[in-house]
Amino acid sequence: MQPVYRILGVVAVTASLAMLAAVSQSNEKPDAKPSAATRSDDPAVARARKTVQMLDDIYKNAVVLITDKYVHDEDDFPAGSAAVALFEAISKKGWHQVRLIDATGQPYEEKNVARDDFEKAGIARLKAGDAIYEQVVEADGGRQYRAVTPIPVVMQKCVMCHAHYANAKKNETVGAISYSVPVE
Repeated sequence: MQPVYRILGVVAVTASLAMLAAVSQSNEKPDAKPSAATRSDDPAVARARKTVQMLDDIYKNAVVLITDKYVHDEDDFPAGSAAVALFEAISKKGWHQVRLIDATGQPYEEKNVARDDFEKAGIARLKAGDAIYEQVVEADGGRQYRAVTPIPVVMQKCVMCHAHYANAKKNETVGAISYSVPVE
């Protein structure tokens, strides 16, 4: 039982860091012209992109840390389940939208399939070797920076919960994280 409390502690610390980082982002709203909506030199888009890069590092490092330190057999609480719980809590609070997506065709849970054309295209691009798939869209009354980043196989322990990863090469994309962050 104690490892579960440790995992929850790591998840709580990770969530706190993510929220702190999101809150600490600048609240300044530059005069962005509509024609600059997808330009890489748009400062608001650059801030959203940097936020996603930071969150991606935090989330992926937390999953690897939890797996490495606390997942020792099939009865232990999976790091992926901790990530799903964290993503749902963050999305529910309104900080940003984030979720796991399967890239193998054999999702751990059916809710982990790509939901829209953006996520489907993102999975295809990541499987083709891209490091990120991104787009700025109009949604929810403003601009949203959407990104899909790869989840590669980085540890042999992944196979404990995902037997279908057994033949995956190290660093092969088996999943992704989908983000939607307000462009402010």
